[in-house]
Amino acid sequence: MKVIGYGDNVVDRYLNKNKMFPGGNCINFAVYAKKIGIDSAYLGTFGDDMEAEIIRSALKKIEVDISMCKVEPGSVTERCDVNIDEGGNRIFVQFDEREELHGIRELHDEEIKYLKEFDLIHCSCYAEEESEIPKLKDMPGIRAFDFSEEDEYRTEKYLNAICPYIDFALFSCEGMNEEEIKSLLTKVNNKGVRYILATMGPEGQIFYDGADYYHGEAKFIKAVDTMGAGDSFFTAFLMSLLKSGWSRTEPATKEAIQQAFEFVADFAANNCMTEGSFGCSSTLAKGE
Repeated sequence: MKVIGYGDNVVDRYLNKNKMFPGGNCINFAVYAKKIGIDSAYLGTFGDDMEAEIIRSALKKIEVDISMCKVEPGSVTERCDVNIDEGGNRIFVQFDEREELHGIRELHDEEIKYLKEFDLIHCSCYAEEESEIPKLKDMPGIRAFDFSEEDEYRTEKYLNAICPYIDFALFSCEGMNEEEIKSLLTKVNNKGVRYILATMGPEGQIFYDGADYYHGEAKFIKAVDTMGAGDSFFTAFLMSLLKSGWSRTEPATKEAIQQAFEFVADFAANNCMTEGSFGCSSTLAKGE
């Protein structure tokens, strides 16, 4: 069994702690899958800088396969600047808008052939790979996509561009009521997505398989850091279903869905006891 994260990589810079950590939705997915015991890989484009080397070194140490990744000469790695409060919560300071940021990873014949080796391919709205998603149409493996929380990724235009080509969708829905969430999940299901998971922060989660709604509960802990909490939950849910025998041709059973909810609560909670999305900190140089 093998899974792959395709898309974004960033460094999360904790300005008030003078530290930086490797991260990015698709990187986090690959790392968390490996920590759960699933062989994983990452496919993307790296910047040509020290920060990209920090990410690559962390992935190699964790034994995530990055053999198909490329470095874009002269480019830089995206930075996400945050502060962490006493409760471990992220306070975003600014996003990176430098012109030298590395570009997307286009899918050509070599990459498409490679991706067909995996049981599950995960991508994210933050990867900015929307133009490449239709190329996943004929993949034998499950195709998962994280739509996150911003409204710009829930427009009719955006949903119509992504939904026909994926099997599993994740939405962050904290602050929405259950009626609003179910309406969103039903709409996405009608656009061709078989399975949809909505996370609601302390209110738990709702999962929809096109027929029934399932509810999960949040586990409350005193978090060290909530960076990557949603990514760890989503990854663990997917990996639990995969281990049960779920595939594009084998539906997820009710028992497997309930077991997934039981498994992910502990995994996501434990992940919040680590600084950064998955540790591997470096000192943030003064003046950077």
